[in-house]
Amino acid sequence: QMFLMESGGGSVQTGGSLRLSCARSVSNTESVCMGWFRQAPGKEREAVAAIYSGNSRTYYSESVKGRFTISQGRPGITIYLDMNSLKPEDTAIYYCAAGTRASSLCGLDPTFFPSWGQGTQVTVSS
Repeated sequence: QMFLMESGGGSVQTGGSLRLSCARSVSNTESVCMGWFRQAPGKEREAVAAIYSGNSRTYYSESVKGRFTISQGRPGITIYLDMNSLKPEDTAIYYCAAGTRASSLCGLDPTFFPSWGQGTQVTVSS
């Protein structure tokens, strides 16, 4: 059974930076779409960024574009989310997800992400 493990959450002040990491417990390195989603208290889960391991193509939500960067280590196994210029509205639980192997379906739609991690808390104080 495959699982995802996030790490790197924490508390920072406005304008600070954090790096989240996610490791996927599989041995094969087939191309896969992996991404980050977040959920703030009282709000629905929203997409943050995604990356397709086969070609490193990335996708970002408008709310984080230019501030966050998604990247991968070992393709299909580890991904990172570098978060800069953090704002209080970035406060949320951040979830790593893995999904479709089809590059054409990789993006920010949670429908194509059937596997999720437990989440890591990110808190940004003003």
